[in-house]
Amino acid sequence: MKTQDDVVAVYALGGLGEVGKNMYCIEYKDEIIIIDCGVMFPEDDLLGIDYVIQDFTHIKNNEDKIKALIITHGHEDHIGGIPFLLQNVKIPKIYAPKIACDLIVKKLEDRNQPTDMIEAYNKETELKFKYMSVDFINTTHSIPDSYAIVIHTPFGKIVHTGDFKFDLTPIGPMADIHKMARLGDEGVKLLLSESTNALVPGFSASESVVDQALGNVFAKEQTSRIILATFASNIYRIKHIVETCKENNRKIVVFGRSMENAKEIALKNELLNDPTIFIDMNTAKNLKKHEYIILCTGSQGEPLAALSRIAAGTHKQVKLLPDDVIVFSSNPIPGNTKSVNYVINKLYLQGVKVYTNEDDESLHTSGHARSGELQWMLRLLKPEYFMPIHGEYRMLKQHITLAEQCDVPREHSFLCENGDCVKIHKDGTVKKSGRVQASTVYVDGSRIGEVGSVVLKDRKLMSKDGILVTILNLDKKTHQLLIKPNITTRGFVMVNDNKALIQDIENKVSEITNNAVKNKTNITDLKNMIILELSMYINKLTGRRPMVLPVVMEVEK
Repeated sequence: MKTQDDVVAVYALGGLGEVGKNMYCIEYKDEIIIIDCGVMFPEDDLLGIDYVIQDFTHIKNNEDKIKALIITHGHEDHIGGIPFLLQNVKIPKIYAPKIACDLIVKKLEDRNQPTDMIEAYNKETELKFKYMSVDFINTTHSIPDSYAIVIHTPFGKIVHTGDFKFDLTPIGPMADIHKMARLGDEGVKLLLSESTNALVPGFSASESVVDQALGNVFAKEQTSRIILATFASNIYRIKHIVETCKENNRKIVVFGRSMENAKEIALKNELLNDPTIFIDMNTAKNLKKHEYIILCTGSQGEPLAALSRIAAGTHKQVKLLPDDVIVFSSNPIPGNTKSVNYVINKLYLQGVKVYTNEDDESLHTSGHARSGELQWMLRLLKPEYFMPIHGEYRMLKQHITLAEQCDVPREHSFLCENGDCVKIHKDGTVKKSGRVQASTVYVDGSRIGEVGSVVLKDRKLMSKDGILVTILNLDKKTHQLLIKPNITTRGFVMVNDNKALIQDIENKVSEITNNAVKNKTNITDLKNMIILELSMYINKLTGRRPMVLPVVMEVEK
């Protein structure tokens, strides 16, 4: 896309039609401001994939225009892609709130990447560039230091809400609704607002309600050890768990690397002010079981997380006691329900008591605005044009309906895909036109972008029907078989238990090879013939289609 001088272009490289890998760009003349750079965690069908990230091609090609990467808050779907971005693109400055700064620095230091371009901002900060300037609005979310971003462009204000909710009794500071209202009165040209809970009616519960619910569990289970799993990033939740433990004279043992990091960052930023409440497991062994709790990762059923290993009985330091109480202060993220239920069932098999948000809806509240709060944001900011972000398409579409109910004309709202450009013109009109490159990139270990759809298709095929390798030893000159073909399988059938089938396959491979020799077929065509004919033959015999890999070794007699 070539941006004209009289146009401000807004586009997403991730975050539209999906929940995760948020990345949005504002471009005018020779300036690009990037907002967020997150990852998305793979669904079960992305076999072997660790992360899903953005395609950085467009911003790499326009690297000299980039003025800054600005982070709204410290969740992985907003900061997790930064290490991969910095491997590909030179970013002159990363501006982030204090908590997000600490998380990003830790992430980059673990990968031996530089951190000198990172600078913290707060609600008073103003960033000024040649044509655009940026300031910030304090918001409420499930992690401290969350902000909406106001971009002042030559053709009007653009507001990016970040992730937010409206909580009138928050654990942390209140959202700055007064600044939002002032902006609305001054005029907002384009609003980009998150859509995660657009399909959920009403208003979300306050974090203080969760505080009360957890307090009730502690009061009810005074004689038991409590094992509590929650999101490590929800530092406000950790903060009131600490306060509840103080009130109930309990110490806290922390398990899980991300939970340890969150604890250290919270202590460093004085969100927690009593490090003595945290003890290690060796110290806890000298206490009575009701004198401490275990605070751990694993609320999403991650196989290697602390709670999953505790449930499976494989944790080296924690063994379940018959009267243990397990508390899930979380909801399963879409796609994780099966894994979470697996862990819960394991816990029930161990005979312990389990509290989940299904049992008591007050044990967790979302950090994302429900439909009523989304409409409140629309009423406060009164945007002339609207582009819903951060959500699946059904969520984005519902958000447009909510905006229409708040007097934003439907023709002034834009349902976009990643790469679509919304352009603000000099005359004040806003239209959707043009695209930038914005595809999906898979990270597999240290390999970025090397695994594509073909490889994933092969992995799915192997995971379903297995693999069959046929090894041929051919005379180098005549291509005649020197010995019968050797058949090896993995995930298809056991060779020793299916000797008749393997014999049939050997005979079929010999037949294909002998026919190829008669017709003077070259080695490449022989391999293709084996793949095609053997696949059909095996499917006819077994109803399955293993991946067929022919290996041909030419031997000089």
